[in-house]
Amino acid sequence: METHRIWNDKVMSLESKPVKKPLRIILDSNALFVPFHFKIDIFEELKKLLNMKFELVLLSPIRLELEKLAEKDSPKMRKNASYALKMTEKCKSVELDEQYARSSPDDAIFQMAREWKCPVFTNDRELRKKLRNINVPVIYVRQKSRLEIDGRI
Repeated sequence: METHRIWNDKVMSLESKPVKKPLRIILDSNALFVPFHFKIDIFEELKKLLNMKFELVLLSPIRLELEKLAEKDSPKMRKNASYALKMTEKCKSVELDEQYARSSPDDAIFQMAREWKCPVFTNDRELRKKLRNINVPVIYVRQKSRLEIDGRI
């Protein structure tokens, strides 16, 4: 086992480096429509914007909202919602407890962001304002051409 001496005679093993967890980012349903409305590849743009490992999280109420849109809305919205559901395969799905699952999708996002203290990707102006009031960073589309972060990660 290889070791290196650090200041103040502390010894640290190269094999025992702490593994940093990827940053969780909660997705709102409207974030998954960004590629259709603004022609922005959200996965590539997030990589450029964050410059760190991240994990996109899809909460169960958001998935249900997308499924309803894919079944019972206008033909164009059904098509977009179906594509958005396909994009969710790249995300980690999280089933919420019944207390969160019965609430509105925005309330579920708000509660989980507050509990996990992680950023949220949304374009919903009211939700963005509520999240910023509790110091949760928000990722959103700026000038219909790029992603931006409001707050510190």
